[in-house]
Amino acid sequence: MTPRLDNPSALFPAGFKAMVALEQALAQAIDPELLELVKLRASQMNGCAFCIYMHTSDLRKRGVDEMKLYLLNAWRDSYLFSERERAALAWTEVLTRVANEGAPDDEYNALAEHFSDQERVQLTFAIGAINVWNRLQVGFHVAHPPRGAAMRADAA
Repeated sequence: MTPRLDNPSALFPAGFKAMVALEQALAQAIDPELLELVKLRASQMNGCAFCIYMHTSDLRKRGVDEMKLYLLNAWRDSYLFSERERAALAWTEVLTRVANEGAPDDEYNALAEHFSDQERVQLTFAIGAINVWNRLQVGFHVAHPPRGAAMRADAA
C-alpha cells in the first residue's frame, strides 16, 4: 500500500493537536483496558491495519489475555468479556455503523445499565475519536510499522 500523503499531521497541526488533547483526556477518564478494547473493535470494523496493530500492541503490553484479543471479533459468543465490556462493545459497534442503524434504544439502555451519564459521554467521545483516527489512517493509506517495532515514543 502506497501512502497518499507523507505526513498528514504536518498539514493540519491544530487538528492533530486537538485530537491528541482529546486522547489525553480520554486516557484519564476511561479504564485503559476498556478504552483499548473499544478502540481495537472499532478499528477491526473499519479495517484500519495501523490502529489494529497499535491497539493490539497496547493491550498486549497491558497483559491482556491473548485469547481475549483473538476473540474480540466474536465478543458476543465469548465468556471472556464482562457485561460492562459487552455494553461498551455493543455501543462501539452501533456508533461505528451509525449511518446504517442509528443508535437503537435497546443498545443505549444496555449501556446505561453499566455506565453513568458521564461515562456514557466519555465513551461516546472515545468511539468518535477512534473512528476519526481510523478514517485518517485508512483514507491516507498509513501503513503500520514493521513487526515488533514500537508504535509510540514511550513504548518499551
